[in-house]
Amino acid sequence: MLADYLPILLFIVIGIGFGVMPILAGFVLGPQRPDAEKLSPYECGFEPFDDAHMKFDVRFYLVAILFIIFDLEIAFLFPWAVVLNDIGVFGLLAMFLFLAILVVGFIYEWKKGALEWE
Repeated sequence: MLADYLPILLFIVIGIGFGVMPILAGFVLGPQRPDAEKLSPYECGFEPFDDAHMKFDVRFYLVAILFIIFDLEIAFLFPWAVVLNDIGVFGLLAMFLFLAILVVGFIYEWKKGALEWE
């Protein structure tokens, strides 16, 4: 019975090997000439002007929430549209409820000003 899983295990090992071997080859065969310029943090061509652990503006989080709202909408609407004939009225009502929840999130984003660009 375990012999049936040997091709899957072999596929996983070969896949990991294809991912890890180029990285290891880069470390082993690549030139190792670090200097202060290469080891310094890069921030859009400027010298770093603040700590990396600073607090972000709340607008970054609002944009992230907005992305999640639209990403979830697309990720669930496409499979739902494919099987709409099979799931019937219950599936239609469940998707309307889901979309209503997403609209509430969208209205929250709108009221917080996440859609206003400065």
